[in-house]
Formats: sequence, structure tokens, C-alpha cells
Amino acid sequence: MPIIQRHRSSDILLGDGLSLRSWPRTNPLVPHHPVVFATRRAESTIRVGNDCGFTGTTFVAADRIEVGDRVQIGSNVSVVDTDFHPLRPDERNRNFNAGAAAPIVIEDDVFVGMDSLILKGVTVGEGSVVGAGSVVSRDVPPGTVVAGNPATVVRHLE
Repeated sequence: MPIIQRHRSSDILLGDGLSLRSWPRTNPLVPHHPVVFATRRAESTIRVGNDCGFTGTTFVAADRIEVGDRVQIGSNVSVVDTDFHPLRPDERNRNFNAGAAAPIVIEDDVFVGMDSLILKGVTVGEGSVVGAGSVVSRDVPPGTVVAGNPATVVRHLE
């Protein structure tokens, strides 16, 4: 079973054919924890399309995370649309939980390799691949392979 932390009045919408792998015995890459869906504010939304599969993936939305159809996300990936906390000390002192947030969109037919991190404000284009261990802080063009920290285009797919 996934962990669901839903803020009142927020939305978590999951499509048909969703496969969640949450335990070490379900995958040789050994997820460290169950799949997590967490919304942090009343207006937050997590929307997942049809025929997706996630292994020990964490989704945290203060704003909005949209996942298209047929998206596969490898073991222990985090998709987080918020910084959680402000960068400046004076702002943290005023409101410790007022970090910046921006929507994340993962379009159809994307594959995200294990141990990657997808950060706020990013769109991962249709049919793209995110290499294992990547930190995605900028948009990924459709039909490309990105890898590294920060993730950069390493190949165009045909």
C-alpha cells in the first residue's frame, strides 16, 4: 500500500492501470520505502494518467504535479514541486514552510531511471528518458535522453 498524505481540499487523482511497487521484494533495485503521494496545501493537486508504474517513488505537491499516460518511474525517485523552506534565513524565521513551488509536468511515455530527482517548475517532454541518478532542474525536450547533475541532454531519440 502507498503512503497517502492528503491535505484537506487537495486532490490526488490516479488513472486506471496504475502499478505501485512499494516493498523490497517487488523489485531487484530494492525500493527504500512505499510509494508516497503527499499534498501540502489545500489547492495542491497530484494527477496521474493511465497505465503508469512507480517503484518506491515519492510525489510531493505544494502546487501541482501532472503525470501523463504510460509513464514508468524507477526505484526511489522523488518528484517534488516545492523547496519546502525559503532560502533566506529571515524568510525561514517568518514562515519556515513557505518555500517556493512551481508545477511539474511529466508528459506521456516518459521513463525516469532510479534514484533521480525531478524539481519544481520542470516539464519532462513526451517520450523522454531521464537517466538513473539525475537531478532534473530544467525542462527536458520531448524525445531526448537526459542524465547527470544537473541533467543535460545526452542523446536525441528517433
